[in-house]
Amino acid sequence: MTPDDTLTHSADSPSKPSSTAVGQTRRDALCQGAALAGATFFSSLGHSGVWAAGSDAPEKSEVKIGFIPLTDCASVVMASVLGIDKKYGVKIVPTKEASWAGVRDKLINGELDMSHVLYGLIYGVHLGTAGPKTDMAMLMSLNWNGQAFTLSRRLAEAGARDAASLARVMASHPREYTFAQTFPTGTHAMWLNYWLASAGVHPLRGVRNITVPPPQMVANMRVGNMDGFCVGEPWNHRAIMDRIGVTAGTTQDIWKDHPEKVLGTTEQFVQRHPNTCRAVTAAILEAGHWIDASVQNKRRTAETIAARAYVNTSVDVIVSRMLGLYEDGMGRTWNDPHPMRFSQNGEVNFPYLSDGMWFLTQHKRWGLINSHPDYLAVATQINKIALYQQAATASKTPVPRNRMRTSTLIDGVVWDGSNPARYADSFAIKA
Repeated sequence: MTPDDTLTHSADSPSKPSSTAVGQTRRDALCQGAALAGATFFSSLGHSGVWAAGSDAPEKSEVKIGFIPLTDCASVVMASVLGIDKKYGVKIVPTKEASWAGVRDKLINGELDMSHVLYGLIYGVHLGTAGPKTDMAMLMSLNWNGQAFTLSRRLAEAGARDAASLARVMASHPREYTFAQTFPTGTHAMWLNYWLASAGVHPLRGVRNITVPPPQMVANMRVGNMDGFCVGEPWNHRAIMDRIGVTAGTTQDIWKDHPEKVLGTTEQFVQRHPNTCRAVTAAILEAGHWIDASVQNKRRTAETIAARAYVNTSVDVIVSRMLGLYEDGMGRTWNDPHPMRFSQNGEVNFPYLSDGMWFLTQHKRWGLINSHPDYLAVATQINKIALYQQAATASKTPVPRNRMRTSTLIDGVVWDGSNPARYADSFAIKA
């Protein structure tokens, strides 16, 4: 049984990365170098170009892309709905999935070509800590920000309004507290762990830490199965509107402009369908830029993804937080300067190596891997920067100059990817 197949948190015995997981093979490096050299020939307008491997036409004309009913699936959906995909010679078929474990399994067995997926799931599967070890690929970042921490109204009425007050309530009223995330190696698990630990609560020893699929969070809180959860929108806002829970914090409080969902696939799919990967990435890049371009586009996006075929909720649950208009369910409202972003002129989408490495440091912190991997080599293999650069050229998306970026998290600790092992070992609260 794999981690996301059960409600109780379990850190499977991790496998050490294989030789292919700690660095690119000579063949991989040569292939990526040849592809990058030909990037200037790639055109989103059907202009003929020649790659080292032949025609630049997508190898597949129809591409099945999985998604979970969450606001941050929007750029995948809109690339299809707006017909942007056709400009690049592909047809994106968005495929609604029930859980991240299901997404993982379908990516591995080939039922899905690609998916809107958790950053940490891709890394966990690659290292064998989140299911059968399979070489994986991250083509682009889909969004920054936009997740949150929801506490039950019972806890809020007892005085828990943020992480610090939650810790005080837990200390003064000792019992078993249950908190949910969406996949043990995923983003929400890492945000929840970081948030609780920032207030002195050990997320593995001090609470019961369970896994629940995103669309089931509110229903489980309604029947009393959990005290709090971390999930993507719109389910935090849905909990407020249903008077089930309150928002005690957002993930952008922890890390402003943090990475979240990615476009993920297997290494095998990339090797067999590089032109398809470039075309799909370019289409979704353009869709993300379209979403971020105006309030009107955000509203249209919310109306589109609210449909039963996608997120299946009311538009008002989605649109306000897409626009950065937040309420906590306890009378406080604010305009968040770091809401969910899908492009920000390409800054959001670049597959920064330091972003992937950060998730590995947290996997080490919480015992999901036993020893330090070669952080940079693993990130270099998974994050397909050369392919991304080609897709960015096709969609006229600016590309950042650096493959790393620097961020300061809620505890004042600076992350820049320069010494990941020291960073992973530096936390007072860890596994």
